Amino acid sequence: MLGQLPKGEDNPNVLVGLNDPDDAGVYRLDDRMAMVQTVDFFPPIVDDPYDFGAITATNAISDVYAMGGRPVTALNLTAFPEKELGSGILDKILKGGHDKAAEAGVAVIGGHSINDKEIKYGMAVTGLVEIEKMVTKGGGRPGDILYLTKPLGVGIIATAAKRDLAPEKALKKAIKSMSELNRGAAEAMVAAGVRGGTDVTGFGLLGHLWEMLVAGKVGAEISASAIPVFEEVWDLALAEIMPGRTKVNLDYLSEHIVFEGRVPPQTRHILCDPQTSGGLLIAVPEASREIFLREAEARGVKTVAEIGRLVKDKECRIRVTP
Repeated sequence: MLGQLPKGEDNPNVLVGLNDPDDAGVYRLDDRMAMVQTVDFFPPIVDDPYDFGAITATNAISDVYAMGGRPVTALNLTAFPEKELGSGILDKILKGGHDKAAEAGVAVIGGHSINDKEIKYGMAVTGLVEIEKMVTKGGGRPGDILYLTKPLGVGIIATAAKRDLAPEKALKKAIKSMSELNRGAAEAMVAAGVRGGTDVTGFGLLGHLWEMLVAGKVGAEISASAIPVFEEVWDLALAEIMPGRTKVNLDYLSEHIVFEGRVPPQTRHILCDPQTSGGLLIAVPEASREIFLREAEARGVKTVAEIGRLVKDKECRIRVTP
């Protein structure tokens, strides 16, 4: 169905649209600035309504950061069975989203709600980006160093929590991670002149990395042992506690991944674990490496893991070493 829609390529002001899908759409305002637009919403992934609102807002805002932009305004999107549950839970969800938006400097200026049996919440976010500093999935080049800015495993932890199998410590870590803005990492990558990057969400690390490779017509070599993972996730993955999407992601990517040496099944699953409000995956040119690391440290980015490099490869393969 999407393939039948007009892609906007006849409009010269559409810099990023359906023709070259990315983390957000980008529309030129003038010779210097462009508008970044994105939207995301989903059902609750944690029990606490305030945390759910904060996580959802963080996730939606992240797409603007992934493009190198500055989020400015947001609209709430809600589906809620108010007759059955009353307004108290929804108030807490919206408060969580509002507080996280305020932390990002985003003004929530409106929204829309519908009555629905299943709770859903999200945001449509608008931002600004300097055209010359815009970051896209296809902006990386061979030799660029790949950095990941949040640990993996929140999808596995959230699934375990639904089954009452998640250690309380792990769940707290996951909620904190999903609620952390990617602002510092985004500002560091822009300051370092990065042009290639994305955020890691539903397709998992390998899925979003592959999107970068296809867009940039390059390959990647990554080290599984270098990738940050919440420590409690290993036992959960070994017990095959994971979202159904995890194996779907791995199966879909099977023709594009080469696992070299002994990379056990649980590691493969973690690398394909669907993330909610994951970190940024950033392709940093070698010459900009020290600038990026210095800027990330100055902004308090807690995780800055070097996980591999982009390489020349017309077949856009991902090579994973132990």
